[in-house]
Amino acid sequence: MRVVLAGGGTAGHIEPALALADALRRAYPATEVTCLGTERGLETRLVPARGYELALIPAVPLPRTLTPQLLAVPGRLRGAINAAAAVLDKVHAEVLVGFGGYVATPAYLAARKRKVPIVVHEANPRPGLANRLGSRFTEHVFVSHPDTPLPHARFVGIPLRQEISTLDRLAVGDKARSYFGLLPDLPTLLVFGGSQGARSLNRAAVAAAPAFRAAGVQVLHIVGPKNTEEPDPVVGGPQYVTIPYCDRMDLAYAAADVAMCRAGAMTCAELAAVGLPAVYVPLPIGNGEQRLNAEPIVAGGGGLLVDDAELSPGWIAANLVPILSDANRVALMSEAAARLGRRDADATLARLVFDVVNAARTQGHA
Repeated sequence: MRVVLAGGGTAGHIEPALALADALRRAYPATEVTCLGTERGLETRLVPARGYELALIPAVPLPRTLTPQLLAVPGRLRGAINAAAAVLDKVHAEVLVGFGGYVATPAYLAARKRKVPIVVHEANPRPGLANRLGSRFTEHVFVSHPDTPLPHARFVGIPLRQEISTLDRLAVGDKARSYFGLLPDLPTLLVFGGSQGARSLNRAAVAAAPAFRAAGVQVLHIVGPKNTEEPDPVVGGPQYVTIPYCDRMDLAYAAADVAMCRAGAMTCAELAAVGLPAVYVPLPIGNGEQRLNAEPIVAGGGGLLVDDAELSPGWIAANLVPILSDANRVALMSEAAARLGRRDADATLARLVFDVVNAARTQGHA
């Protein structure tokens, strides 16, 4: 099976694509996977690191409003479509799977031009421009939120890395805490704000360090590479461990009882899948998408939601510390989060992609 994946730009597009690639390789070892990307996206680092071929096409950011830049789009878009079509031809693609973002628009148009079957996956409750376009060209549309407004949408969840989707937090909890220099038997909070950290989360958590210590709560705080927030050192008492970056998020999740974090689609999907309750602090900019990601988990009892502007050391002391001090409540929230998680979206989507290719092959031989 020869598969081209289009999901460049952000980790939210690339990680599900790579999780699908891994699942395809596991289920159908002879699968040939090529990822489309642009030279400015994170895919230039993430895709080769996972062992997949990356083919670059020109980036064509589409303005959201009528601006003079729009006049330059048709010519640039044509070049990107032709480049994507050349990749489809070169690898004899049997299916294109798009995850949205800059790369997906020219990829969908090229696949339609070449009559290559199209599969669309949308991770967010509000679909982006690329996937709204792609869903017009195919009936194979798969989504991570049951209410995503796309034609032919079928709910499957977000494909996750296997080290997350197969994680047994309870089985590796002690090992994970030891890995980060934490004690095995104290309530543990994980704070993180994505790959770059989040300044407002960092400030509020660090300022709440005395409240955590007084309640016997230890903290693992991934501050991000550009942030320098750190609590004053205190001898004795619960640990407050800060690290700039973490490449073992599976162990970070296993070490924690509760998380405090942003509410990106991947973050929400991963925390629900592993049953880790969280305080979600949606990014205050954008179209409100992060709040929509977290709302079903919060409504189901698997977390709390607080606006970025409301997050403060006082809010943490009044609302989060009591949860961490109540093991029964943490256990109930963990079970609630896990009920809403999907661990098998990668394998499910791999099977569906295989079915699309199989149907196209059958038609070709008919």
